Parts: sequence; structure tokens; C-alpha cells
Amino acid sequence: MKGKPLIILTGPTAAGKTKLSIELAKAVDGEIISADSMQVYQHMDIGSAKIRPDEMQGIKHYLVDILEPTQDFNIVLFQQYAKEAIAEIYAKGKIPILAGGTGFYIQSVLYDIDFHENGQDTAIRQELEQIAKQQGADYLHEMLCQIDPKAAEAIHANNVKRVIRAIEFYRQTGKKISEHNDAEREKQSAYDSSYFVLTDIREHLYANIDKRVDKMIEEGLVDEVKMLVNMGCKRDSTAMQGLGYKEILSYLAEECSLEEAVYKIKRDTRHFAKRQLTWFRRERNVIWIEKDKFAYDDEKMLNYITSHVYKIQGKHNERETMYK
Repeated sequence: MKGKPLIILTGPTAAGKTKLSIELAKAVDGEIISADSMQVYQHMDIGSAKIRPDEMQGIKHYLVDILEPTQDFNIVLFQQYAKEAIAEIYAKGKIPILAGGTGFYIQSVLYDIDFHENGQDTAIRQELEQIAKQQGADYLHEMLCQIDPKAAEAIHANNVKRVIRAIEFYRQTGKKISEHNDAEREKQSAYDSSYFVLTDIREHLYANIDKRVDKMIEEGLVDEVKMLVNMGCKRDSTAMQGLGYKEILSYLAEECSLEEAVYKIKRDTRHFAKRQLTWFRRERNVIWIEKDKFAYDDEKMLNYITSHVYKIQGKHNERETMYK
């Protein structure tokens, strides 16, 4: 027996997911759950490239603007909130669409991954946090390299919390978190899912990233970060780990020029896009939407996606009764 429907629209940053997700939601009578680690935060609009209310075109979005930037957010909370949103969307008789570029977040919902999350700080965690403060993020990341090279490859050194979680998991269980996650990934999805990855040729993707960063600066990213600092956000706050925010913090601390900060944002965002694509290539049953192969025609891409959705659901010509 098939599970309930779930559509996933993901891809690298600046590929154009937001616009296409709106058209998709209108086409299938769906609502959108943001699979993004920064758009959950209020007051962080520019650096997160957050969808604006007027861009939503009446489509309800979940997990956008739900937390203050001083609050913590992690994959376990995301999984919890996303499941609640999915249940709410089903209750309306609509289709949930997970849209965003955080592959691990998507995977956590699709396969209902068990993270064995310890709700309270442990002595191990406190010890590792102290090492990070005294020795630095790179030193901690090297510790992870020694015990779990695969996890170290997947987790950036700057993501100290995830590095700590991976080392802590190993010390508590004697098992590598990468092996645990691989096993979880082999689970069958509880949903009747359609998983689409929107992408573009590298030159276009990188050019779009550069344009987006320039636009963020023009729209006032520096002032946005100043406001967040005044609100009490610290450098080690989860919200300040996002691309664009930590580099502008360095500029405000006079550790680099604005020009250098912008260069780093563009460079690191390109690297991030590359890692995203690597992640999605490892996923199962993915349908790639390569924009150049559709001559950049949004309607053609949308028709291709919806035809796949209807085919998978065995609903070729029954849009009006879909998923009832």
C-alpha cells in the first residue's frame, strides 16, 4: 500500500527553486514547507534570500519566520516541525511540498531518520565545546577526520555543532555517525514521494550566485547583520553561522574589508552549491530538472514535473481528484 504523497523540490542555491515551487504548488493544490536552515529566523530576510510575502502568491509557507535569531535550531527540531506541517497540510486535503536546498533536512523527513539525539548536554559535549573554543574549529574537525573521515567530508569545519554531535555520537556508541546515517538512509520512505532536483550548468549557477550576493549587499545585508548584533546575536549563535552572516560579522569586527567579505561570501556559496550537488547525486530515485535541457522555459519544466507526479501517483488525467 502506498503512503501519502510528498513532493520534494530541491537543488543548489540560486537555481530558481523558489519561483518554480510556487508554480508547482498552484498546479497541484499544494502548500510549501521550507527546507532551509536560515529562513526559519525572523529578521533575517536579506542574507537568507527569504521569500517575501508578495512572492508567495497566496501559497501558505511553513517553517518561515518561526524563530527569533537568538534561538537555536537544528535538524531534530526541523524534523519535528516539518512533520507537524505535513500533518496540517494533509488535514486540509492538500499536497505538502518540501522546497529548499538543505539535503540532510529533506532526508530526515523523507526517511524519518532517527538521530539518537541526546536532549541534554553531556560531559563529552562540554569537553568538545571547550576544545573548540581553545583549539579552534579546524582542530576539532581534524579530530572527526581521525574517527570518521566520511562524516568529516560531509560536515564543514565551521559547523561546529554538527562536528561535536558526530564525535559525541562516536564516543557514546562506538559507532560512526556516517554509518548510522547511511543505514537510516536505506530505509524506505514512509511517503509516496516525488523527488526533483532543479539545477543549471555551472557557469550560470555561479553567475547567479554572484548576482544574488551583489543584490544582498545593495539591499542592506550589512545593516541587517548590525541589527541582529544589536538584538543580541553572538558569533557562535546558530543563526550567525549562515553564509553571508559570518563574513559580514568579520567585516564589522574590522577583520577584513567589505570587498574581502563579499569575495568570501561568493566563493563559499559556490563551494556550498557544489557540495549540495554532490549530496543530491547520492540520493535515490531523484529526477533531475536540468534547466538548459528545457531551454530555460519555466512552463516546460513545470509540465515535466507535474506529469511525473501524476504518473507516479497513477493519476495521469485526474488532477481534480488527485490524492483524495
